Amino acid sequence: MTDMHQLPDDLIAEMTAKARTAARILAQADDATKAAALVAAAAALRRDADTILAANAQDMEAGAKAGLSAAMLDRLKLDQKRISAVADAIDQVAVLEDPVGQLIDSRTQPNGLVMRRVRIPVGVLGIIYESRPNVTADAAALGLRAGNAVLLRGGSEAVHSNRAIHKAMVSGIVTAGLPADAVQLVPTQDRAAVGAMLRAQGAIDMIIPRGGKSLVARVQDEARVPVLAHLDGINHSYVHKDADPAMATAIIVNAKMRRTGVCGATETLLIHQDYPASAELISALLETGCEVRADDALMEPDPRTVSADDADWDTEYLDSVISARLVAGLDDAMDHIARHGSHHTDAIITRDDQVAARFLAEVDSAIVMHNASTQYADGGEFGLGAEIGIATGRLHARGPVALEGLTTYKWLVHGQGQTRP
Repeated sequence: MTDMHQLPDDLIAEMTAKARTAARILAQADDATKAAALVAAAAALRRDADTILAANAQDMEAGAKAGLSAAMLDRLKLDQKRISAVADAIDQVAVLEDPVGQLIDSRTQPNGLVMRRVRIPVGVLGIIYESRPNVTADAAALGLRAGNAVLLRGGSEAVHSNRAIHKAMVSGIVTAGLPADAVQLVPTQDRAAVGAMLRAQGAIDMIIPRGGKSLVARVQDEARVPVLAHLDGINHSYVHKDADPAMATAIIVNAKMRRTGVCGATETLLIHQDYPASAELISALLETGCEVRADDALMEPDPRTVSADDADWDTEYLDSVISARLVAGLDDAMDHIARHGSHHTDAIITRDDQVAARFLAEVDSAIVMHNASTQYADGGEFGLGAEIGIATGRLHARGPVALEGLTTYKWLVHGQGQTRP
């Protein structure tokens, strides 16, 4: 058993050595075995739901005493419905097509060599995350399904929830004959353990941070291991002058207020200056309890708005707050997004398909939408099952990262005795 009182570097070295051994087993595990392990893990979550909820209650109580915001507490909270949803998501991952071994392409060279490119697991994944205990289950399921060993380091806010979820899942995984070390949870909340993971070049193959800006920034700044991440979710919804008012209102209210604490929530509303129902749109947001921080043009018709300052255009609120401004048109909207966006998710609401086509082609984000809520920025909604996160970089994977994003590839070369001249 891992000793939580070890020095962080020694602790992570021991855990990654176990993970590497498990990764070799997982890489050779067949599809049925990995699927059975996840079905058993999902069943264990349902079986142990009361234990998990009791652990979550401890975290919720501690979070409230620590002054966590309502949005942060929402991210932390579990109930029977959310546990069932987590278990259901694992079951969905279990029935997804196994990416390992998939043929990406094949070619036969003039000299007769046959070269095949096939998907393989990345190896050992390090997941560093905050607040949301469901990440413990999502990360474990996706990593294992793609043949990877997973090293989890959750935030102190969800420490009891994470331990209960991890214990339940491992109890299911081992019944399918896979090693318990396939999914490990770092047993200490010492921040030095994060640093040890970030320095574990060669022991951890890829780090995926899930959390606030300070965590992701630290990981990106300090990691000696490849990182798959997004720093912010400063998402924009642009209402063009030709948008259907009823559709626009429904989409914007949902995009902001469905769940304010998720990374797909709209944080900035851009409205074409000739859109005829801007006042009604702002009013609809205000009536849901959303604070609207507006530019002068939008403040004038509704005194309930608050004046926006320069910092608002660069803020991910993760709360019932939205910044809003009028723009001169499509180019002005796209310029604003280019200056202030985070390349996560941006949407346009319009009945003009040509305008929408320009927006979709020119906005440089991982997810770009037309006439849909940015809250759909979620791997489950993309048919990918549970996602491990949304990546906004340009290397390896972009957008919702699920099974395929947790694999790499290798070349298999078949010859008949060829030697190179």
